Amino acid sequence: MKKSNNLYKIFIYVVLIAFAISIIVPVGWVFMASLKSNSEFIGKGVNPWALPQAANFNNFKIAFTEAHMGKFFVNSVIVTATALILLLVMALPASYAVSRFEFKGKKFFETTFMAGLFINVNYIVVPIFLMLSGWNRALGTHFFLNNRFVLAFVYAASALPFTVYLLSGYFKTLPKGFEEAAYIDGCSYFKTMVHIMVPMAKPSIITVILFNFLSFWNEYIIAYTLMDGNDTLSMGLKNVMAVEKTATNYGIMYAGLVIAMLPTLILYIAVQRKLTEGMTVGGLKG
Repeated sequence: MKKSNNLYKIFIYVVLIAFAISIIVPVGWVFMASLKSNSEFIGKGVNPWALPQAANFNNFKIAFTEAHMGKFFVNSVIVTATALILLLVMALPASYAVSRFEFKGKKFFETTFMAGLFINVNYIVVPIFLMLSGWNRALGTHFFLNNRFVLAFVYAASALPFTVYLLSGYFKTLPKGFEEAAYIDGCSYFKTMVHIMVPMAKPSIITVILFNFLSFWNEYIIAYTLMDGNDTLSMGLKNVMAVEKTATNYGIMYAGLVIAMLPTLILYIAVQRKLTEGMTVGGLKG
């Protein structure tokens, strides 16, 4: 039995190491390639795994300015930050109410949110486009298309079912004693949610922010359909890759890839401990 357990552990470690290598090697290679000059990609005897002869940071400068990656980056930051704020403003009260209160129609709202989990927004992006286009024609405006705020709202709305499902599940695990103590002290329902329950749900909220950040930051299909001019980073990256690949400017192309994925890596490194951090409920004594 002990020998079989050791073999199982060895197998698990081998699989985990293989997965780690399959992720680290491509990411490391892209970072390395982004610092190479164009001559290090083309020619006889070129070793694609060789280290850069010199750190060519000019690739990033060209990608930011001439390839407009800086503009695309700012657009993505605005859209992603706005979408996350809108999502939390809508999802926190909804998930708190669904998980902690009994009211008429609660079952309907829970079923609606659950049904939303099975709808992939990419499949309904054309109806969304037609709806927004129809609103533009009806109101004689161009507000609802090529608008970063509208795109952020669509992102937030599409992520609402999953976010409410995740947060409400976490709120249900919190003891009711904290709320009862707050009500005795004269706190309203809203104050109790903001000052007591939301801080306690911080690990779950951080998880929601990370997952949705990755989804919004890397999203392409909705942005490509609804935007024209205010391109996000994923749209701009596709254009940069097409142009620089044709022009054989591979260093600039890989620099664009690094610019696109660096924020996600930094965010994950910053919050990885919070993702696995448990919530102790032993603070309530009575």
